[in-house]
Amino acid sequence: MASLFSGRILICNNNDQDELDTEAEVSRRLENRLVLLFFGAGACPQCQAFVPILKDFFVRLTDEFYVLRAAQLALVYVSQDSTEEQQDLFLKDMPTKWLFLPFEDELRRDLGRQFSVERLPAVVVLKPDGDVLTRDGADEIQRLGTACFANWQEAAEVLDRNFQLPEDLEDQEPRSLTECLRRRKYRVEKAARGGRDPGRGGEEGGAGGLF
Repeated sequence: MASLFSGRILICNNNDQDELDTEAEVSRRLENRLVLLFFGAGACPQCQAFVPILKDFFVRLTDEFYVLRAAQLALVYVSQDSTEEQQDLFLKDMPTKWLFLPFEDELRRDLGRQFSVERLPAVVVLKPDGDVLTRDGADEIQRLGTACFANWQEAAEVLDRNFQLPEDLEDQEPRSLTECLRRRKYRVEKAARGGRDPGRGGEEGGAGGLF
């Protein structure tokens, strides 16, 4: 996964805006995690409507107020804002665990082309090895809420610290109410295919020509 950001800087969305400027630091932050690439912009009305849902989704999975252990989940905001001021304003109230690329980094645009992003908001879900799990993460988050993380985790075969089998295998209780959802089948796409998702470009809210 770190290879996607090879030679780049990722910034933590905390007060100090700590920089992850080595591959070792980036790798430690993303290792054995599902990575959400969130393509959005503060001036986009659809993004403004989606952000509270995404923020709640992320916080409920990673904030220890809600969970015993944070989920193996990372989010990188891939800004499509027109100015750095718009980007900063957009990130101001977002979770401190979010990561983002510097505004001047052209990778912001390159990733949109690489993952065939045609409209905003978009969430591309990547497996730990960098393969695309789904390009429809935004839709799934809105439909399923936090349950879709368990589905992705099952499909990606991510080692989950939160659902370790108990040593006593007798009378096991279900590990979660959403355990059955994790058995859903995903058609895993390879990032290298880069195919366009038919029928998406003409939908309302589409952003053809973004990149």
